[in-house]
Amino acid sequence: MRIDLLRVGLATAVILLAPLVAMQFTHQVAWTGFDFAIAALLLSGAGLACLRTARRVAHRQPWQRIAAVAAVALAAVWLWLELAVGVLFKLGS
Repeated sequence: MRIDLLRVGLATAVILLAPLVAMQFTHQVAWTGFDFAIAALLLSGAGLACLRTARRVAHRQPWQRIAAVAAVALAAVWLWLELAVGVLFKLGS
């Protein structure tokens, strides 16, 4: 379990390096500390949810495990898009 938490944390940090580096080269990426905090919360929460889902359906067929984890990942992507640009409910900017 501890190694899984470390992997999720490391993956979150690596993903968040992309906007951090982009901010150094362009003014089109203008994230604040709040943006990074929300993104870290969303990414780590999605990673932990994927791990939990994979464990809960470990005894099922491989396609069922993949579908369950994909559903969690798609929900996280949808929430990210909703917060970023307001795809359906105009929650974002």
